Amino acid sequence: MSFRDHHEPASHSPASLAAQPQWELRQIVDELRAVRAQWREGLASNQECGAREFPSRQHLRDIIKALCAALFPMRLGPLDLQQESEDFFVGHTLDTTLTGLHEQVRRELSYHARQHGLQQTVSIEQQALAIVQRFARALPRIRAQLDTDVAAAFHGDPAAHSVDEVLLCYPGILAIIHYRLAHTLYALGAPLVARIIAEVAHSQTGIDIHPGANIGSSFFIDHGTGVVIGETAIIGERVRIYQAVTLGAKRFPAGFDGVLKKGLARHPIVQDDVVIYAGATILGRVTIGQGSVIGGNVWLTRSVAPGSHVTQAHNQQEAADLPAPSHPAFAHHP
Repeated sequence: MSFRDHHEPASHSPASLAAQPQWELRQIVDELRAVRAQWREGLASNQECGAREFPSRQHLRDIIKALCAALFPMRLGPLDLQQESEDFFVGHTLDTTLTGLHEQVRRELSYHARQHGLQQTVSIEQQALAIVQRFARALPRIRAQLDTDVAAAFHGDPAAHSVDEVLLCYPGILAIIHYRLAHTLYALGAPLVARIIAEVAHSQTGIDIHPGANIGSSFFIDHGTGVVIGETAIIGERVRIYQAVTLGAKRFPAGFDGVLKKGLARHPIVQDDVVIYAGATILGRVTIGQGSVIGGNVWLTRSVAPGSHVTQAHNQQEAADLPAPSHPAFAHHP
């Protein structure tokens, strides 16, 4: 018997073909089409243009990776990058990346206009260009704010031996980079693109920061897994939180139609210099006063005075019941 006899696949006989699985694809495809049609009719959203017109998660993942490299070229850029060519790399990367971001924002605006039947006074192309231009001009400010976050992590963690280690290894920093980029786009009018960027970081780090949250400088998330920060949360300067902390909503009021109301202020306000330890859950539009310390695994649904120390054992004794005032000074806008 020859080598060919051993290694050539045997020809399929009619009997062997008959034994292969049969998927009934025609029927499944037809039924899936019917389900899609019913779903679109129910949402009154049968306005699709015949092509995929949503922002792409894969493209946005690549765009944010490139933006991280442009913000921190000697740490997150290519391995062979030299300082003498740093500016060339940054310029070339931004030129390519911002062009790609413009296309993703254009897709979002087009989708939004189609879904809501909006009449455009300014072309979607011009709107998208204006958003990305303003985003580009904000990049130096974002980098400066990220420097404060990196410094806060380095000074706040005795296990950190250098700021480079923090930037390269800490999931909290990766999540904050994504958040600061996403938050800027969210505020400029590209909330879907921003949400996708935030979810990319969520999938990579286990840290869920809604891009609508307002977070001050020198923000440190230690360890980070399981952290949740809701859309309307406001966080001041020099705040430190640990893994599995939730800044969430206490209740979700619904309208007469039973649909949850959107956009209500429903997440906590955390003032400057607060520390929140692992597993703490803070719910509702409550205020955590400046300089307070919230202990591990505390469940908190009321405001606490500045300088409070709240633990599981002394939750009632050490924290004064206060109303949840509005603090415009703690709203940080790009």
